[in-house]
Amino acid sequence: MTAEIICVGTELLLGEVVNTNGAYLAQQCAQAGLSCYYQSVVGDNAQRLEQAIRTALSRSDIVILSGGLGPTEDDLTKETAARVMGRELVTDEASRRWIEEYFAKKGVQPTDNNWKQALVPEGALVLPNPNGTAPGVILEGEKARIVLLPGPPHELIPMFEESVLPYLRKCGPGVIYSQTVKACDIGESRVESLLMDLIDAQSDPTIATYAKPGEVHIRVTAKAESEKAARKKIKPVVKELKSRLGAHIYTTEDSVTLERAVVDLLLANRLTVTCAESCTGGLLAARLIDVPGVSEVFKSGLVTYSNKAKRRLLGVKKSTLEKYGAVSEQTAREMARGAAFLSKSDVAVGITGLAGPDGGTPEKPVGLVYISCSVKGEITVKEYRFTGSRSTVRGAAVSAALVLMRRCILEYYSKVTFG
Repeated sequence: MTAEIICVGTELLLGEVVNTNGAYLAQQCAQAGLSCYYQSVVGDNAQRLEQAIRTALSRSDIVILSGGLGPTEDDLTKETAARVMGRELVTDEASRRWIEEYFAKKGVQPTDNNWKQALVPEGALVLPNPNGTAPGVILEGEKARIVLLPGPPHELIPMFEESVLPYLRKCGPGVIYSQTVKACDIGESRVESLLMDLIDAQSDPTIATYAKPGEVHIRVTAKAESEKAARKKIKPVVKELKSRLGAHIYTTEDSVTLERAVVDLLLANRLTVTCAESCTGGLLAARLIDVPGVSEVFKSGLVTYSNKAKRRLLGVKKSTLEKYGAVSEQTAREMARGAAFLSKSDVAVGITGLAGPDGGTPEKPVGLVYISCSVKGEITVKEYRFTGSRSTVRGAAVSAALVLMRRCILEYYSKVTFG
C-alpha cells in the first residue's frame, strides 16, 4: 500500500512558511505501514493542484493533502479534489453547527465565507476539527483514497492522530516501526565507519544515520505484522549499537532531547548548575530551562557580554582580558570558575566566542568559541571552530556546551572513556 503527500500553499513555495507538515505526515505514514515514494508542494492554483492530484492518484493508493481548506477564495483543495473525484459539494450539517458554535464561543459573528468550510464532497467521510473551523475529509474511490487535512499544524496533527491514523492502519498491510538511537560527542562519519558492516548487510531492519547539530541520530526501522513484532526485530540491532558506540549514546527514546539527557544526569547525581554566557546570550540557559523539572537543579544564568560584566560578575581578571582577550581559553576557564563560586553550583559552564559576522581576525576568526565546564572544581576547556551565520554559530556553541557538560559529568563520576 502506497501513500503520496501533497502540501498545498503558495506560502510554502515562497519559503515564507517552513513545510513541517510534509515531514510529519511522512513519518506517520511509515509508522502506519504505508510506503511513501512521492511528496510534492503545490501553490494555490486550481489547475496545477488538479494535475498534481491526478498524477498522485495514478501511482499511489492513498493521497494525503494538507492545506487549502480555509474560507478564502485561494483555498481550493476541497473543491479541486471533489472535481477530480466527480463529486458535488454539499453542506455537512454537523460541520455547520460546529462553525456556528465555534464563533459563538468567541463572541464573533461568522462572515459569509466561513460557511464555505461546511461544504464537503458528497459521500465523504467528514473528520471533526476541535481546534479550528475546517473539517477534514476522506474521499474513497474505486482504486484510491484522498485524505484532506487543514494546514495549521495545531489542527492537522490532532486530527491526523485521532481520526486519520486509525483509518490508515486499517488500510496498510502491516506496520513500519522506527526507533532512534541518539549519540553525541562523535561525528557522523565516525559513526558510519563503526557501523558500516551493519549498514552494508541491512535488509530488515534497516539502519540510517542523520547528522544533527552536535549529535548523530541512528534510525533503526523494521516492518512487521504488528508494532510488537517490529520492536522485537529492532531490539538486537539497538543492543549492537550500544555495544559499538558506548558512552556516546545518550538515549534510545525519540522523545528525549540532549538537554533532557543533561538535566536527567544532573538530577541523577544531585548536581546544581549555572551558566555564564557571552556570545550565546542566554541560549544555553534557555534550552535547559525548556526541560520540565529543571528547577530542581538550575540555579542561575548570567549573560556577561561585555568585558566589564565578565570582570564585575564573574571575577575574570583584568590582566587575563588584556593579555589573552575575551575570546580565549583563559577567559572561558575563569568564567566557569567565577560562575561556580558566585552561585555555589556544582556544575558551571562558560561560553565565549566570536559569532560574527564581524570582529574576526586571522588569529581569532569568526566562529572561534571557547567553552568551559567546571564539575566540583575540575575545569575542562575546549576550543571550537564553527562555520555559518551568526545564529548558526551560536546554536552550534550551545549544542557543544551541552555535549561538554555531559562528558565532564560522566567522566567525573564514572571515569567513562570516550573513544
